[in-house]
Amino acid sequence: MTTRPDKAEHAGEGTEIADLPTGPVEYRLTGGGESTVVVLHGGHMRAGLRLGEDVFAEGRSVLIPSRPGYGRTPLEVGASPAAFADVTARLCERLGLRRIEAVVGASAGGPTAAALASRHPHLVRRVVLECAVGPLPWPDRRTRLVGRVVFAPGVETVTWTAVRALLRIAPATGLRTLLGGLSNRPPAEVFAALDDDRRAGLAEVHSRMRSGRGFRNDLRTCSGSVPSFEQPCLVVAARGDGAVPMAQALAWVRALPNAELLISDADSHLLWFDADYPLVADRIRRFLGAGA
Repeated sequence: MTTRPDKAEHAGEGTEIADLPTGPVEYRLTGGGESTVVVLHGGHMRAGLRLGEDVFAEGRSVLIPSRPGYGRTPLEVGASPAAFADVTARLCERLGLRRIEAVVGASAGGPTAAALASRHPHLVRRVVLECAVGPLPWPDRRTRLVGRVVFAPGVETVTWTAVRALLRIAPATGLRTLLGGLSNRPPAEVFAALDDDRRAGLAEVHSRMRSGRGFRNDLRTCSGSVPSFEQPCLVVAARGDGAVPMAQALAWVRALPNAELLISDADSHLLWFDADYPLVADRIRRFLGAGA
């Protein structure tokens, strides 16, 4: 039985629902460009939340589906990366998208992006992987055990309510606490390096995150081997990433025949909030323009 998550929580986010044969899929389609980029966000994200999309939206349309268990996409629609890759291809077909300029896999969205490129090579022209979970086991045992508890059904609502309350009452303490799981560097140092705008952006994103059934599913399905593909791929890694170690990026590059590695000096997993990100964005622009 396929059940729809509660609609009220996600109202007003500019998302739509596509009723596909496999079940409903929440998505957001922005822009009016002739070419389209598909963005598959990572854990705790859904189609209605904007993160790292601006560079892909320059003159293009951007399609952002909510992965299974997130937002209004039920887990049963396609719980594995391979299954949701097929669902995403069907969504593109429903929307009249016969060819996409690139598929972007961020963090836990990486395996689905790889599966889409591998299983539907006629659809995908290029791939961008940003701090993406890949061929190596993920996460470590402690993170897996804690994640299963704090994001369990009935508990994840309490978890995110507590996060929002901490960010509201003591934002500096809240951000340092969150950065502890996102960076391999001392949280106080990472926090100190952020300007006010980046701190506000981090707080805003985390205040709107939810995990639904999606994150526990990511812990179960995103680990281990992923399919190879032939399309050009830009693999972006952050030196300070404490959530997805750089070893994953190196494994991607070894596994893919046409991959190139871009190492950012970002202090955390959320490289979009780092002062180094403009350099990353510029390299992404050049990658997307190659051979256009």
